[in-house]
Amino acid sequence: MPALTLSMTAACGGAALVGGFIDAIAGGGGLLTMPALLLTGVPPHLALGTNKISSSLGTAVALGTFARSHLVLWRLALAGLAFSLLGSWVGSLLALHISAAVLGKILVGLLPVGMLLTLAPKRERQAGACSAPLHGPRFWLLVPLVCLLIGVYDGFFGPGTGSFLILALHWVLRAGLIEASATSKVLNLGSNVGAAAAFIWHGTVFWPLAAIMTACSMLGNWFGSRTAIRIGPAAVRRFLMVSLGLLLLTLIWRYFLDPA
Repeated sequence: MPALTLSMTAACGGAALVGGFIDAIAGGGGLLTMPALLLTGVPPHLALGTNKISSSLGTAVALGTFARSHLVLWRLALAGLAFSLLGSWVGSLLALHISAAVLGKILVGLLPVGMLLTLAPKRERQAGACSAPLHGPRFWLLVPLVCLLIGVYDGFFGPGTGSFLILALHWVLRAGLIEASATSKVLNLGSNVGAAAAFIWHGTVFWPLAAIMTACSMLGNWFGSRTAIRIGPAAVRRFLMVSLGLLLLTLIWRYFLDPA
């Protein structure tokens, strides 16, 4: 285990606070916390486990805040949860046979499209005004399909999964942006808890730093979820642009510019 230093605590705690705030609204907080962990000298296997612990508990706080405001579409979330977990398992198997670099380069081309869709004007429902985005056969066809595909992406590649979930719930399943953000937390929490349990089992968690980052992540998620509820869809749209922009820059650096 590495030594816990003041600089490591400040950098990772700050990243968890800001990342939790962004994650609660639009996903993508891991794009801040993982680089912070790695740049402060935490080994990759410990960084993954430590990040999952903090993000899982942070997501639970955001989910609780959204749930108390009756913004979670439980019918949609529970219908898709098993397919999201199944997709994550399939994706992890695919990762053993297909290069992640191929998917990374494809995403660099697709992400600007997603960012333009996020900016496109669309009349929003009032927060909490809808109980379910779809009904009937289309609901039972599209919910499993969307959750399965996003789950495969999460297991195979991972970065930006929360943001893609929000976009899919909003554009494909016709949930309002606030409801999409709230409902995505159920699916995120399921996959995060499963991964966190695996890391704990294998002893790959840097617990002193995980405790600090968890507290910061929970605080950031609490502020973020309350901000999303107070400001409404505009907050989700703005921070989706931040999350997708961070992901785009990360992928360009990793697969096109990084000399290593």
